[in-house]
Amino acid sequence: MKIDKTTFKGIDRPCYIIEEERLRHNLELIAGVAREADVEIILAFKAYALWKTFPIFKEYISATTASSLYEARLAREEFGCLAHTFSPAYTDYEIDEIARCSDHLTFNSLSQYERFGSRALSANKDLSLGIRVNPEYSEVGTELYNPCSPGTRFGLSADKLPQSLPENIEGFHCHCHCESGADVLERTLVHIESKFSAWFDQLKWLNLGGGHLMTREDYDVAHLVNILNGLHERYPWLKIILEPGSAFAWQTGTLVSQVVDLVEDKGIRTAILNVSFTCHMPDCLEMPYMPNVRGAEIANTAEAYRLGGNSCLSGDFMGTWRFDHELQVGENIIFEDMLHYTTVKTCMFNGITHPSIAMLTCEGELVMLREYSYEDYRDRMD
Repeated sequence: MKIDKTTFKGIDRPCYIIEEERLRHNLELIAGVAREADVEIILAFKAYALWKTFPIFKEYISATTASSLYEARLAREEFGCLAHTFSPAYTDYEIDEIARCSDHLTFNSLSQYERFGSRALSANKDLSLGIRVNPEYSEVGTELYNPCSPGTRFGLSADKLPQSLPENIEGFHCHCHCESGADVLERTLVHIESKFSAWFDQLKWLNLGGGHLMTREDYDVAHLVNILNGLHERYPWLKIILEPGSAFAWQTGTLVSQVVDLVEDKGIRTAILNVSFTCHMPDCLEMPYMPNVRGAEIANTAEAYRLGGNSCLSGDFMGTWRFDHELQVGENIIFEDMLHYTTVKTCMFNGITHPSIAMLTCEGELVMLREYSYEDYRDRMD
């Protein structure tokens, strides 16, 4: 099915659409950074896990990162690699299988290492173990996403580390970015090195986490490469790992929805859509995150429309938006950049029909990857 990717005319039901051409552009850039900076850049499943697109990813990268048993299994069974795994807390009933699905396993605390370290190595003798550290510095502005805020449950500050690291600890994992630039990494490294470099000679690898939004248009990629090469010069024995999520899927796809009704109250006009913010775009309410809407601009005027979801949640709306025409029932409303941290977080609250997932190929063909049914909702309640 050939599709006009500007209007997506002919699509009359909700659908996430990933564009292969844009995805490959991001992957080429990321693979280039990995090559020029001699680092490993891996895909974080917490941001993007559409496994039917993994054959494309494997042309450019060879590893992934997981935060749970199911993500680790997805790495092994669908990506065909063992995962770099971190969890805030492993459980007695999952640790063995997680270890078998991983080649790097990072513990969040020394007590977790003491409880599960030997057992993990018994399950997988080739496993490389690490500890998550907290540099007590982050420029993340939204507290919901700040892993270094006071009272954080993530990682060890330098004062909690012994002078000699526990046996079998080979790496540090440090994550404190969110859609950040290279300049933020540069400033963060000052804190990481000042607090933790005393232990670097005991390590084999340093994982700098995610949040490196190198595919954003204004990102200084050359500066990132220079920063990473400088890190190599200072600590040539350390393997450097980055695990972005959003960078891979940044601006690669949309959520196409349709207007199903137009209502008005107290002078506020609402276009009710056949998608839901709370179900299908949760960051819009949680963060909150204001998406771009194709052909519209944010405006608080009498002509503007509030965009409302089709759940029973009173606050399931976002807006207001001004279009260059009066909206009509049945027309498409296209939300931009709706792949990362969206498809992985959707739910079936209210039993609302879940958007399909499709890929627009480089040849302009729309290929359906997944369509959801009543049985998907029913079986979750089984």
